Amino acid sequence: MLLIPSIDLRNGQCVRLLRGDFAAETRYDVDPVMLLQRYQSLGAPWLHVVDLDGARDGELGNLPILQQLAASSSLRLQVGGGVRTLAAALRLRDAGVSRVVIGSAAIEHPSEVLRWVKELGPEACCLALDVRLDSKQIPRVQTRGWTQGTQVSLWDALAPFRDVGVKDVLCTDVARDGALEGPSDSLYREALHRYPDIDWQASGGVRDGADLQALHSLGLASVISGKALLEGRIEDEALRYWFRGARD
Repeated sequence: MLLIPSIDLRNGQCVRLLRGDFAAETRYDVDPVMLLQRYQSLGAPWLHVVDLDGARDGELGNLPILQQLAASSSLRLQVGGGVRTLAAALRLRDAGVSRVVIGSAAIEHPSEVLRWVKELGPEACCLALDVRLDSKQIPRVQTRGWTQGTQVSLWDALAPFRDVGVKDVLCTDVARDGALEGPSDSLYREALHRYPDIDWQASGGVRDGADLQALHSLGLASVISGKALLEGRIEDEALRYWFRGARD
């Protein structure tokens, strides 16, 4: 299992939102490029970046910084937020992004996104299917920067993409994101059971190394964490271990 560090950008600055609430923002006094270089120095091969302005407004809002990040190291970028058109996805690719994260559009216009996947190549795409659990513990997908709920289940949302070669699926339990309350183990256990051929990326709630070990034991491909790393809850030596992709 690979640990992928995350940077959330809003107005060009590193921030974290609590449970996806734009009014509950924590701002970190750190330069995004310097943070990328720190993670690279610890051995991270990937960096996950969320353009929060893009996620909310539907247009890429931090493209100059994304270009700067891509040019600052050999670390590979996975970027999402505001990718609502093929043109936006291609702009990210041209900016040096290795994997484009597609969220709302995959729910609202799945047939169009299938064409994007063919244009970009499945290895350059990651579906972001972020969810809230309903009263029956069914994961319902959220869209538009988590501001809009849907009745589409995570399992139904994946169905149109099973045969086009997309392997990477990022799933965030929105209720746990930024809360440091532990990840939703049961959600990812069911995801792995239903779709064992998917390389699942878990996100939301990671507090420490024990949470990473618990997710690793489930058989996940990757875990994305932002706040726990920004707040120094995982020691550098442990980060080096998880950035290498733990297998034991």
